[in-house]
Amino acid sequence: MEKTKRKKRLSEYSFLRLSPGYLLLVIWVAFTIILIGWIIGASFATTREIFTGTMFKSGLHFDNYVRALIDNRLMLYFANTIIYTFTALIGILVISAPASYVLSRFKFTGNKLIKNLFVSAMGIPQIMIILPLFYIASLVKITNTRWVLILLYIGTGIPFTTFFLLSFFSTLPTTFEEAAAIDGCGPIKTFWVIMMPLAQPGIITIMIFDFIIYWNEYFMALVFATKSALRPVAVGLFSMIQSMRYIGDWAGMFAAVVLVFMPTVILYVLLSEKIIQGVTAGAIKG
Repeated sequence: MEKTKRKKRLSEYSFLRLSPGYLLLVIWVAFTIILIGWIIGASFATTREIFTGTMFKSGLHFDNYVRALIDNRLMLYFANTIIYTFTALIGILVISAPASYVLSRFKFTGNKLIKNLFVSAMGIPQIMIILPLFYIASLVKITNTRWVLILLYIGTGIPFTTFFLLSFFSTLPTTFEEAAAIDGCGPIKTFWVIMMPLAQPGIITIMIFDFIIYWNEYFMALVFATKSALRPVAVGLFSMIQSMRYIGDWAGMFAAVVLVFMPTVILYVLLSEKIIQGVTAGAIKG
């Protein structure tokens, strides 16, 4: 009985000690929900209703989304971003997964050096390599094409993805590979048939991270996608906001903002458990 009372007092003390943090968390969540809710509400109102504080007085205006998608070419920007992002994700996975597996499972001359180079590459700011990359792209004549952004996204995504998967592959037991070797399965087949499926939680997690990064990527797209027909949603949204503010179409601007940020929000909500499992899997197995 005394032990139960002691545990209850400790629980109450812990709650009181952590209550300021809980209060701040609740305030932050409430503020975020109210802010996002107001933006979504404004996207269905008229510009006049937004400024007069009488949203929904004249009903829901779905034409705001039609103007954003069709008249302001947001649908084209979405198509460009889908091409850039998913092609880059496939390229990053095909290169980074085998590289991280080899670096984590096989010891050879230069193994540590290559790992250090990947880590060093992660710390290089984009602004330092933009001019050399633009010069190289001009030499090979791929500027103002979709290929330039796809190749840049693949190149910049490989270091982080390889480093993340490297630590994940190193936690997988070697018994699977030993059993596969006994059955006559070579290293390449072992990777694609056995080790790749086992690393699925880590692969899904890093692919979600890469998707969010390149779906919202702005700086390189601003420099290399100079043609309007090649712009992804981040650059396209910025140009749309400028034009809509100029003509006073604030309702259409909020509709465009909602259309751009909703895919990443939905993706994170649906796959949040897999993200947490993938991030913590290495630590748990270690």
